[in-house]
Amino acid sequence: MTTPERQDDPFEVLGLPRRFDLEPAAITKAWLVKSAASHPDRQPDASDAAREMAKLNAARQALTDPERRANALLRLLGGPSKEADRSLPDGFLERTLELREEIEELLASGESGERDRLEQWALGQRQQYVSQVSSLFAAAGSSPDESALAEIRTVLNDWRYTERLIEQ
Repeated sequence: MTTPERQDDPFEVLGLPRRFDLEPAAITKAWLVKSAASHPDRQPDASDAAREMAKLNAARQALTDPERRANALLRLLGGPSKEADRSLPDGFLERTLELREEIEELLASGESGERDRLEQWALGQRQQYVSQVSSLFAAAGSSPDESALAEIRTVLNDWRYTERLIEQ
């Protein structure tokens, strides 16, 4: 039987180390191995198999998305939640307002290719956050102090706002 703590730890559910820098292929492989073992045809109780598959699928989704993986890892390391710490980097508001204005102007221009250019910019921004968070987790190690965890939270808060902007 799975403990509630294990349910909240997608790394443990898939049997993966608690690290940010997991390769997508490793996540998929762990999910395939665990899901094959949990398949309803291999379980005496179909409802237990369905619950286990739901946990495996949720863990895979959490670890496949770099932002969700970072938030899960931060929580498991004892870092602050986004609800508990809403810190943002200096200059965040000004930068965000300028960026929003620039995006609105580009889209309003109606020039072909602007949407593609913005999409490429968004992908680049996302990759910068992934790299920054990866470096912060690597520098913090397996027992990070409160200041390292707070710094990671600040970057994740910034990342989330940028993702929302991209989604809009």
